[in-house]
Amino acid sequence: MSRSLIATSSTWTTIPIRLGLATIFVAHGAQKVMGSFGGPGFSGFTSGNTPFSFMRPPWLWLAAAALSELVGGVLVGLGLLTRVAAFFLACVMLTAIVGIHWPNFFSSNRGIEYPLALFAMSLALLISGGGMASIDLALSSRRKRIGTGKR
Repeated sequence: MSRSLIATSSTWTTIPIRLGLATIFVAHGAQKVMGSFGGPGFSGFTSGNTPFSFMRPPWLWLAAAALSELVGGVLVGLGLLTRVAAFFLACVMLTAIVGIHWPNFFSSNRGIEYPLALFAMSLALLISGGGMASIDLALSSRRKRIGTGKR
């Protein structure tokens, strides 16, 4: 199972997607977790409300979202466990799209435009993996060499 989690395609197209997505999510996660960039910080963010009533206790779901953004952003940037990180980021964005930004489209009206773009980028990495210049590729290449006896 761990092989499929780090498996990746040997493409360079994932690098700009990874770096862009990582930059956005590390910044937003840092706001929510550490209070950086004028953010609310962990206690401020986790004391809020969730978009759905079934998300109880709210602090747990909000903590998971904040940590998913920060840790997921770092992992995507490094290309380490890219598919796992992209899955969590996609879940956060899907929740934001359906629970917060729907039914408006444009960002100027608090719509789904921006979170939809982030969701699509996360989904692309979930499908393709980290690609070239990722730790996933280095680990999967190393595993192949060890498995065949070549070094």
